Amino acid sequence: MHLILVGLSHKTAPIEIRERLTFPAHRQAEALAALTSDPAVAEAVIISTCNRTEIYAVASVEEGVDAVINFMAEFHSLDRHELVRSLYINHGESVVRHLFRVVASLDSMVIGEAQILGQVKEAYDHALNNGATGKIFNKLFRQSFEVGKRVRTETEIGENAVSVSYAAIELAKKVFDTLEGRTILVLGAGKMSELTAKHLVSQGVKSVLVANRTFERARELAERFNGEAIRYDDLYERMRDADIVISSTAATHYVITKEHVAQSMRGRGGRPLFLIDIAVPRDIEPAVNDLSNVFLYDIDDLSGVVESNLEERMREARRAELIIDEEFSAFSRWRESLEVQPTVAAIRARADIIRRSELEKACKRLGSLSDKELQTIDALTCAIVNKMLHGPTQRLKHAAEAKDGYEYIETARHLYGLDESEGRGHGKLRDLLTKRAKDVSETTGNEIGDSLGC
Repeated sequence: MHLILVGLSHKTAPIEIRERLTFPAHRQAEALAALTSDPAVAEAVIISTCNRTEIYAVASVEEGVDAVINFMAEFHSLDRHELVRSLYINHGESVVRHLFRVVASLDSMVIGEAQILGQVKEAYDHALNNGATGKIFNKLFRQSFEVGKRVRTETEIGENAVSVSYAAIELAKKVFDTLEGRTILVLGAGKMSELTAKHLVSQGVKSVLVANRTFERARELAERFNGEAIRYDDLYERMRDADIVISSTAATHYVITKEHVAQSMRGRGGRPLFLIDIAVPRDIEPAVNDLSNVFLYDIDDLSGVVESNLEERMREARRAELIIDEEFSAFSRWRESLEVQPTVAAIRARADIIRRSELEKACKRLGSLSDKELQTIDALTCAIVNKMLHGPTQRLKHAAEAKDGYEYIETARHLYGLDESEGRGHGKLRDLLTKRAKDVSETTGNEIGDSLGC
């Protein structure tokens, strides 16, 4: 079992690169099928948000990373060498800790933001429903959701509102003295648009206009704010009435251009227009910012708005790291049960316990034996056990190197009943197996040998 992570985020790549590497919901099935069709990749989850694209995989050690990078480049028709400059790559335990920190919102642009947990759940659901996950990721991602829940309930990291939508409000206040009585136009009826509109309304915004390519979706969102749904074709005409425009669609091209905004600005009497582009890829042409009295901010511009509340969140983040440490240790213990070396040691330990027990019974039946005879019988039983286990354990070690090697290990543990000691009434056996497996390991250093110390 080898965990790898290949990704980029707001920390490693500007929006111009991030927007070229998104995996929207309607393409997840296609992407996951292409990724897991590679022989090097056994399981995969693709997390794609406005601030990060990360691919988690259970894969071969050597070929896995190359397989994921090649997939990313080919799927989006990108130059591989250019792409690699923006990527980070994690292996093994660092993948687990990174995922836990992501779900706990410790790696977000705004620490403590609440959206990331739902976004990771959605990514996992896509992978699960498309058959791209197995035992490892089902365990890892479900435990990561517990991490997210614990951090939200056991710390105050979500207090002192500092989210992308809150940052948008702070920027709007820099353009307008007050938001009281203002009119906002929301383009796109998604969750982020709704959340931003909700915060703006709470700050005194009076009128809400909603435009969406599906008019019924626009009407549903408008009703939540006692607003007005407008036809998509009337977007630029009604933009003349708005003070603030929030755009968050799933379009792959600019839906608001400089030319159209210039037309909307005519007849406004010099009133400023504030546009918030929270979409990735971006909805609004950057050149819009060149127009007089037009203020355009994209998602990268929001990163420096919330500094005043971050100090308190950083204190809570340190408490969250302790929770992550606990959950990381728990996952590591579970993962170690699927590693080949402790499994081989446990198999040999169980065999030695049985050998010693049967030898003791036989010696009692045979009566008085000399030391030489006892040593001969002991050596004989050792040799039989070693020869019986040598082939299977060597093949198990070899099979464990494959991309689905953990399945062989799990099967071996089941066949030899190694996990039965976790059940009720098996405490003494479990302790004995643990001690004996440790003794077996220590007799041969890092590798499990063919001797049981006989």
